[in-house]
Amino acid sequence: MDGARPRGGRLPRRERRVQLLESALEVFVRHGYHAAAMDDIAERAGVSKPVLYQHFPGKLDLYLALLDSSCDAIIENCRLALESTHDNKQRVAAAISAFYDYVGSETGAFRLVFESDLTNEPAVRQHVDRVTTECAAQIADVIRDDTGLPDTAARLLAVSLVGMAQVSARFWLSEAGGLDRDQATALVSGLAWRGIRGYPLTD
Repeated sequence: MDGARPRGGRLPRRERRVQLLESALEVFVRHGYHAAAMDDIAERAGVSKPVLYQHFPGKLDLYLALLDSSCDAIIENCRLALESTHDNKQRVAAAISAFYDYVGSETGAFRLVFESDLTNEPAVRQHVDRVTTECAAQIADVIRDDTGLPDTAARLLAVSLVGMAQVSARFWLSEAGGLDRDQATALVSGLAWRGIRGYPLTD
């Protein structure tokens, strides 16, 4: 495989794990789960296959480890966006931007979360759903506290905002040529804000 790392000396276990995960991410993003092979990942990392299996017993274990870190990243980015300001218009823009930044990252890690070819696997589905559930829960807390809407209504609005952010970001990356990231984010956050600001603030 092009870009395979040269075989080198021994690394501390944690560093080796990071190296293997980085190599696996490149292979999974390029080929998808089903077409990726542990041989390809080992070659990309510049290690023998037994070394790879010392860290990850199988391909699914490796994929789930990557998926876990990818999900953690977008959930944390969403949290930081919401905490970055108390101005709700800016909060909406920051939250939308968090998804666009994640999808636009050169690593392509978003494909594991939003475009996985393994969503029929219960463990993968659970990880993917966690992004929507946890990001929406964070947004719902803000909506509920600011508007006084009941939990179910706040959660529905929050899930809608998460869906708008991730679906539009993926469309922007694949098909919306001519719009840079800032322009796309401004358009979608403007749409979201025009909708959410219609709910009155409560003390």
